[in-house]
Amino acid sequence: MSNLGGQLFEKLRMKTVNTTSYLQGRLASLDVFRGITIALMIVVNNQGGDVSYRALQHADWNGWTLADLVFPFFLFIVGAAIPFSLGNRLARGDRRRKLLLRVVRRSIILFVLGLFLNGFPYYDLSTLRIMGVLQRIALCYFFASLIFLLFNVRKQVLITVLILLFYWAIMTLVPVPRYGAGVLGKQGNLASYIDNLLLGREHLWEGSRTWGDPEGLLSTIPAIATTLLGVLAGENLRSNRSSLQKAVDFFFIGNLGIVMGTLWDLWFPINKSLWTSSYVVLTGGISLIFLATYYYVIDIKKHMTWTKPFIILGTNAIIVYVLSEIVSFAVYAKVTLRDGTTIALKTFVYRNYFASWAGSLNGSLLYALAYLVLWIAVAATLYKSRIFIKV
Repeated sequence: MSNLGGQLFEKLRMKTVNTTSYLQGRLASLDVFRGITIALMIVVNNQGGDVSYRALQHADWNGWTLADLVFPFFLFIVGAAIPFSLGNRLARGDRRRKLLLRVVRRSIILFVLGLFLNGFPYYDLSTLRIMGVLQRIALCYFFASLIFLLFNVRKQVLITVLILLFYWAIMTLVPVPRYGAGVLGKQGNLASYIDNLLLGREHLWEGSRTWGDPEGLLSTIPAIATTLLGVLAGENLRSNRSSLQKAVDFFFIGNLGIVMGTLWDLWFPINKSLWTSSYVVLTGGISLIFLATYYYVIDIKKHMTWTKPFIILGTNAIIVYVLSEIVSFAVYAKVTLRDGTTIALKTFVYRNYFASWAGSLNGSLLYALAYLVLWIAVAATLYKSRIFIKV
């Protein structure tokens, strides 16, 4: 694994192109949505101390917070981009076989990149976490792209519905040894059982080994439905309907999704770790409302002044996420103080430059915001240099 990073980045396509031509034909609202989502992801994942505002903490189990919207937002955006990337190539006459090979290649790179992050910097294969954020993105992107290439819109809708009903059925009806059927707590749920059985406890996220993996195998199935909701949104954006009608559609269906997800919560609790069907419907609805808002404000009304930092992040989203995660590991390196004691660099910076004057809670948030500003600056440098790194 020692050369994995170098080999992987050699496979990334770094293109230095004219910024205007690169952005031509791209949907600005989608780039802004992606940029805001990456910004939220960096802030949520990089709080300075052990305390943070409730909205920036994941729900302990059932329920949701702002932090629990970040990952479904990103998968939704991944799906929404598929009709533009693959659909435009189909319209140009590219063969489906060629596009499928492209999808496979990209999915493999994303998955391996996720393994690279999981093992960084030691790469102990006996405890290497197999699944993760990029791995789930890879699998969802692959299956959503495959469905887009093989089926029309009506069948895509049907497949999405069937996935959600199938997951609800197996999670509530399939018995787990020693626990029975319908257990949806941390102990004894089917997703946890499958993760431990197929991946092995030592290859799960160390913070959840008692109950499975928050990006586990079985719960990736409904996450594909989240991505397909994005695909359907992208199909609508590429349609010949009027721009205002598209925005209205998104608002109406988004609100319907929120209502349906909230009602489904009564029988199948909203839960990010299990990625329950009710969670998919709820977060899909919220995603549609956010997309409708951005689309109306940015692409219809052309209010662009405030969007630049997020477009900058959104056009290099994956590489910014990867680099921010690598550096977030590096700041745990130990530094020696004058009295001879050692402390993590992150803790030193947080305590002395943030918590010392803003307090623990606000200091934790300000540290995360400062870290975000750092990555906006990095992304801005790439943007100004006309460098767009595509996986």
